[in-house]
Amino acid sequence: MDVLATGVQRDERPLLEAAFAGRHDIRCLEPTLTADTLPLAAGYEAVSTSVNAVLDAPVLEGLVRGGTRLITQRSTGYNNIDLAHAERLGMTVARVAAYSPYSVAEFAWTLALALNRRIVRAASRTRDFDFRLDGLLGRDFHDRTVGVIGTGRIGTAFTAIARGFGMRLLGWDITPNPECEVLGMQYVELDRLFREADLLTLHVPLAPSTHHLVGARRLAEMKDDAILINTSRGALIDSTALVETLREGRLGGVGLDVYEEEAGVFFYDKSLEVMTDDVLARLLTFTNVLISSHQAYYTVDAVEEIVAATLRNVNDYVAGRITESTLIPRP
Repeated sequence: MDVLATGVQRDERPLLEAAFAGRHDIRCLEPTLTADTLPLAAGYEAVSTSVNAVLDAPVLEGLVRGGTRLITQRSTGYNNIDLAHAERLGMTVARVAAYSPYSVAEFAWTLALALNRRIVRAASRTRDFDFRLDGLLGRDFHDRTVGVIGTGRIGTAFTAIARGFGMRLLGWDITPNPECEVLGMQYVELDRLFREADLLTLHVPLAPSTHHLVGARRLAEMKDDAILINTSRGALIDSTALVETLREGRLGGVGLDVYEEEAGVFFYDKSLEVMTDDVLARLLTFTNVLISSHQAYYTVDAVEEIVAATLRNVNDYVAGRITESTLIPRP
């Protein structure tokens, strides 16, 4: 089968090509699939998309006109896909049900530690032979409180690391996870978690019920020196409200690997362009904000699992199988 993979990173391409070799013909392209790049997909029965693809009704209709019948997304999240319309069109849609939770959990901790110990500022200074410690004062995580919102596989991996730091563990989820309870986590209401957390991390999916979960009211509940980490989905946080909170001099640090308007920005070199997103531009001016471009998942272990799952999704489509990765089965 001819497969088109879009939004492919340079390091990801050889892994995809090696996995599909001798099985299916795959073409890997860097551009993300959007209305503008839609013509590239013409003639491909299967299209593999990245998390920032825009798969709304017009794009889906264009894919079907071009002969596409399978969308296999290389991520666990799929809020960018209009599933109801895809089903009406008779398309098959699959995702990556799971991959290494440690990649994201460890990166969330990387952001937290870098913010707490002012690593970026310190490294920048020493490159200029400035070895002062002024402004680099951090604090122990030991004996402080972490609030974990979402205790699935990634949240559980994050919690296990927090336990290693000797932190007090607070959690919230629709259903408590026994694995986290064994680690010593106490499940509490969101109000209490936001009030008491010294470090707060988000690991829930984006849904109507979690959109702007962290808004002005929740931000006001947080401690003035709390650290907020988001490696899940950008729209979990109201970015405008976050800017206002930071302008008031509140929050000890903010680590964002995702941003609610990241599509068309993250994964691209914008260094020679004017940044027209005023909110993102403002966030980048705060010295206690650290932003990375949706790279938390980006380890060789996780990408290999994602590639393997993508190949399985194509094979399952051909065989007519339904698996845990299937969002819409083949008609």
